[in-house]
Amino acid sequence: MPDMSLDSKPPRDFPSVLHMLAAAAETSPGREALVCGAVRLTYQEFANCVVGFATELRAAGAKGERVAVILGNSVEFCIALLAGHAAGAQVALINPLFTRDEIAPLIEDMDAKAVVYDEGLSAVVEPLVRHMRYQFGVNPGDPQGLLRWRSEPASIGPDMLPRADDLGMLLYTGGTTGLSKGVDLTQATGAAGAIRLNGLVPSRMGDERLLCVSPLCHCYSLEVAMYNMLYCGGTMVIVSRYSAETTLDLLEAEQITILAGGPTMFVGMLGHESMARRDLSHLRFSMSGGSALPAETLRRWEEATGAPVLEGYGLTESFGGVAFNPLNGVHKPLSVGMTMADEIQIVDAVDGTTVLPVGQTGEVRVRGPQVMVGYRGRPTETAAILRNGWLYTSDIGHLDEDGYLYISDRKKDMVIVSGFNVYPRAVEEVLYQHPDVAEAAVVGEPDDYQGEALKAFVVLRPGCRIDAEAVKLHCREHLAPYKIPRRIMFVDMLPKTTVGKIDKKRLREPAAGN
Repeated sequence: MPDMSLDSKPPRDFPSVLHMLAAAAETSPGREALVCGAVRLTYQEFANCVVGFATELRAAGAKGERVAVILGNSVEFCIALLAGHAAGAQVALINPLFTRDEIAPLIEDMDAKAVVYDEGLSAVVEPLVRHMRYQFGVNPGDPQGLLRWRSEPASIGPDMLPRADDLGMLLYTGGTTGLSKGVDLTQATGAAGAIRLNGLVPSRMGDERLLCVSPLCHCYSLEVAMYNMLYCGGTMVIVSRYSAETTLDLLEAEQITILAGGPTMFVGMLGHESMARRDLSHLRFSMSGGSALPAETLRRWEEATGAPVLEGYGLTESFGGVAFNPLNGVHKPLSVGMTMADEIQIVDAVDGTTVLPVGQTGEVRVRGPQVMVGYRGRPTETAAILRNGWLYTSDIGHLDEDGYLYISDRKKDMVIVSGFNVYPRAVEEVLYQHPDVAEAAVVGEPDDYQGEALKAFVVLRPGCRIDAEAVKLHCREHLAPYKIPRRIMFVDMLPKTTVGKIDKKRLREPAAGN
């Protein structure tokens, strides 16, 4: 376990993130809490809105039930989430970018009694939620919506503060490899993530301005952005819809000290024509998550800004937080950092019990307060991933002698080429080193001779022109022959999931790239 000190003091302990908001509203009521577009809320105004909406949710019978939230990045998302907690409900988050076919099974699975949704999604959402007793359509930024209580003084009283072991969240897995599963998480889970993150990446209390670019409906952004800022009493500036230009504008205008985003964000901004002219001198560091950041992209961003990029690692079943790179510690290339959990072990990927020594690669398993209670209504699947107190991640990695974790790949992404195990990320790292490559993704495809062969999808930088043989020649300089992609497919863009990850499920489809 790392030293969890915070500015040489023990970290503050909170049973839930709602306790964090209550503390900030009491000690720093006039400090700016949330910014999104033209909307700016102080901590007191934030608390006022949470109490006001929580009172409505309770009157609608939400206590002890589930409340579905289908909102994009906005101040209203933050209010709805914490109001659900204050109402005594379990909040179930749904990505607003999902289609009707993707939302329908989640609505059926969660059995929610109330829903809060963006009015712009009415045509999709309303036919699916007619059976719910409470439906609240939101127009983000509307002063008569969830902001209408901002000037009505209120405090978050003891009757609204949840217990640590209450169910707080229901998050759904990405579903790129099958049906999404609901992950039951307690109130303590989110609080523990923010507290332990600050043990490794200490925020300056009351003196941070964080720009949140990634979707708040994803556990990564909740932990490193929203909950992190609640913990330290800082300001979260929210990007409602990502564009490289908008993000760069906000980094300058809002004097951002911490940037939280994902790999595609960094790639986009580095490629923007105005990047070199921007004043990013206030930026202390950036955080990247959701998927692995290619080493070359990390190097270029740090060179351009002079500020480090810190990567972490987690999964929905651990509310994101498993490991993170320390702000003031040693930064090791390709490592996702040190443990935020109680313990991380590397075990044999086949038997799942043999603990492997330092440096050997196997499956990552973890235990600690961030680990889920289980999958909602799925005892068999829960038993397969939670065993003897350990969460089995299905990720492949190793620990070094200093306790730093390295993730090689997803266990299910491994490709077996002529009997050799190949982890696509290692090949992708080599592809990103080519000066003409902007993005790359590698998957396996059936092959009569090798069993499986590698296929690489490559997006070139603007104005660059290279052929497949040039890419393979580059790979031969860095990779064993069996790791060289058999096919190189040049594409204009890579498909992304709704949280911005490269969608390898679509790339594996037979028609992808032809």
